[in-house]
Amino acid sequence: MATINCKGKLIDLTTPHVMGILNCTPDSFYDGGKLKTDSLILNQVAKMVSEGATFIDIGGQSSRPNAEFLSADQELQRVALIVEILLKENPELLISMDTFHSEVADACLQMGASMINDISAGGLDEKMFEIVAKHRVPYVMMHMNGSPQTMQQQSEYKDLVKEILFYFSEKIAKARSLGITDLIIDPGFGFAKTVVQNFELLNQLELLHITDLPILVGVSRKSMIYKTLETTAQEALNGTTVLNTIALTKGASILRVHDVKEAVEAVKLVSCL
Repeated sequence: MATINCKGKLIDLTTPHVMGILNCTPDSFYDGGKLKTDSLILNQVAKMVSEGATFIDIGGQSSRPNAEFLSADQELQRVALIVEILLKENPELLISMDTFHSEVADACLQMGASMINDISAGGLDEKMFEIVAKHRVPYVMMHMNGSPQTMQQQSEYKDLVKEILFYFSEKIAKARSLGITDLIIDPGFGFAKTVVQNFELLNQLELLHITDLPILVGVSRKSMIYKTLETTAQEALNGTTVLNTIALTKGASILRVHDVKEAVEAVKLVSCL
């Protein structure tokens, strides 16, 4: 499907779009704890929008390996006011909620968020599918085994891409049965995958087009980059742009990034090929 419906707007994904990351967490691997005031949050979102972000992805819970697990109430306390502030400032803003809690999704969609980005594709909260179906919003389903607390011990595959496709085939069938029409898949770079497996997945990314769904790629400043280059997340922007460019050549529809300007430039240049 080449278009998704967000707040009554049809977003054409035949040209790739950029999703800016807004981490409202103290412990995210790259930018945890940076956005401590309303003005900092508003300025960061305004910057990402001005640089060309179509979506702003708000997360209240870190999903890095072994991250602290927050209840739905704890997570909602972190993100609800931020959603309210952002939509008061810009009612047209397309907010994606990065959550696996159906209660958080439900509350934020009622407030005006327009998409759900679920790292577990309903695996950590079985009610998520029915909440997405109720609100009729786009749903990003990511591939992950286990949870952020256990995923590093669940990275054994006989055939990585084949098993990811089987996972998505089940999730897609369940979503379709509930009437969810706007689906996006995220292969889950760094989630229950080793560095070597991440590159294997990127190398074969085009095979996921068999699902006939848009693909979201999130490699921004991740360890597959900085471990390979023997550097840090803070120094991984150039590597991020390289891998985003490769993902675009393999048909990625959405790039989820910390650095919007560079991702938008990559989209523009690749579209000229």
